[in-house]
Amino acid sequence: MSRIIYSHHNVERCVVGTVGVPGERAFFIQVLSSKGLNCVAVEKTQVQALVERLQLLVREIRRNRLASTDSLNLPAIKDDAQLEYPITEDFRAGVIAITYEQGNQTIDLQIQGVSDDVDELIEAGDEEVGIDTPDLLIVSLTIAQVRGFCDRALNVVSAGRSPCPFCGLPLNPEGHICPRANGYRR
Repeated sequence: MSRIIYSHHNVERCVVGTVGVPGERAFFIQVLSSKGLNCVAVEKTQVQALVERLQLLVREIRRNRLASTDSLNLPAIKDDAQLEYPITEDFRAGVIAITYEQGNQTIDLQIQGVSDDVDELIEAGDEEVGIDTPDLLIVSLTIAQVRGFCDRALNVVSAGRSPCPFCGLPLNPEGHICPRANGYRR
């Protein structure tokens, strides 16, 4: 099977969203541009790690003055709309890479599909002969879009189940067996 590369520049929308009820949610990153709509399934922990790294990168760009003051001071682009329907998963995310293009002042995300054979990012054009190279999504975002993406992603992640006041594990609607309460249901 040949590799599919989805490339989005001049992105209209790049958001994290979920489908399902807390505790059983499926997380997606959805990208919309003139090239079309793509949707990649991700894990909650991948979203948390991605947001942490993006926020760190934006701080480093600001600290080292690697972008113009204008692009750094633009307000975050807010997007609270629902995911575009129908939600069709193009692939499940495996490796995620982040780069900063100083000339364009854009932050590029490269999200590669999960693969049993590949455990590192294979950039476009670097496909190895003989292995099924996982699909790749390339997204170029402005700093304002990245800050809006991070704000929404943090809200989506925190909208899940509330933590148990005793052990910190997520509470299900019917409660849970709390390790701090010697296995009794809370």
